[in-house]
Amino acid sequence: MPYKSSTQLIVHFKIFPISLTNLNMAFSTPVAVLFIAIFTTHLLLAPSTSDAAITCSDVIKDLKPCINYLKSGSGSPPADCCAGASNLASSTTSTADKQAACTCLKNASKSINVKPELAKSLPGNCGISFPYPLSPTVDCSKIN
Repeated sequence: MPYKSSTQLIVHFKIFPISLTNLNMAFSTPVAVLFIAIFTTHLLLAPSTSDAAITCSDVIKDLKPCINYLKSGSGSPPADCCAGASNLASSTTSTADKQAACTCLKNASKSINVKPELAKSLPGNCGISFPYPLSPTVDCSKIN
């Protein structure tokens, strides 16, 4: 379909192409103003993105060596598990990092069915302190 001017967009609906002229007229209407106001308000009221530097991938990578132990282990956790747990504990220093890691662990623990008592005792068994409890029932939003 040939275009009459270079200002026409290459956007087609099944019936007609949209030109920039038509687009400009559409956005000058009160409906468009209302749409923009609602969209802007939504952006302002939407929850902010997390300031956490740690990702769920980081958390899983650190604690991956612990999965078998947390599912069915007994005794002391493997050394690579404790090394990962120690790394995770030292990399979650901000409140946002602690909450992000907590949420990730909480969700992961539900999908892989870890034993809560093993998760709770992991820091002590590794000789480290964790900045938040390892529990599937913890309220991560209350961690500081």
